[in-house]
Order: sequence, then C-alpha cells, then structure tokens
Amino acid sequence: MSKSHRGTGIRGEAHHGRGKCPRCGKENVKVLYEKEIDGNTVKVCKICNATLKNIARKEARAAKAAAPAAESSE
Repeated sequence: MSKSHRGTGIRGEAHHGRGKCPRCGKENVKVLYEKEIDGNTVKVCKICNATLKNIARKEARAAKAAAPAAESSE
C-alpha cells in the first residue's frame, strides 16, 4: 500500500520543516522538536533532541542517587 500521508504534518511549515539547528549548527536538517534552551523555546534537530533527553535523564538519575546519600548523612 502507498504511504500517501507520510510527512503531511510538516508540509505546512516553512521549507517543510527544514532549517538550521540552533544547538549544533547543522544546516538543512529537519528542526521539528521544541526544546527550552536558556529560557527560550527553540526547535532543534532529532539528534539534539535525543542528546538533551539523555542529559536530562542522567541528571535525574544523579539527583536521585544523591538524595538518599544526603538523607543518610544527616
């Protein structure tokens, strides 16, 4: 079967969702993922979106591990 609806969500966006990623600087990539960076909401590419998610996940894990250690020392 044909995939006639693939990409219909980005057809209405400027340049079909392609542009320059403000985080990594790559040009002509799809910038579709809204992220908050330095208090501003910007659209980033798929790779930067995954990188930011991984950083947040690691920080949450470190904070969770630090919380029981801080409670036991008091």
